[in-house]
Amino acid sequence: MSNTTDLEAVKTFATGLSPWAHLASVGADNKPDVVPVHPCWEGDDCWVMLGASSVKARNTTANNQVAMHWQVTETGDGVEIWGTAELFDDLETKRRLWTGVFDYDLNAFAPGGPDNSPETAFMKITVERAIILHQYGMGGVDRWSAA
Repeated sequence: MSNTTDLEAVKTFATGLSPWAHLASVGADNKPDVVPVHPCWEGDDCWVMLGASSVKARNTTANNQVAMHWQVTETGDGVEIWGTAELFDDLETKRRLWTGVFDYDLNAFAPGGPDNSPETAFMKITVERAIILHQYGMGGVDRWSAA
């Protein structure tokens, strides 16, 4: 069974799942890569902290289309999103996101803080479509699309 939903419901459902998700990107070599990330929402945008020269960053530069799947619960509930990624490593964005957006201490990964962590960047994912899976989809799928 498939239902429509809105992005607020998707964000709320995702936030109630594991803090970990798996980000899929494709590099210039057309090879896929999947890595664990700890995404957080700011408005309708999904943000991920990353290394400025990481595989995620290089892949996004080559191909800005990404997908992300939150780790499912014991009953198989999950969320998937698809969207366009954009990288930010400017000081203004770092300072804005450093406190109040992420639900963990970014200093644990970049102890120099926003002003002294030149290798730290952020990926903004503009979500274009999403699904909420209930019991791996067997209990129904809620779909959202920006189009």
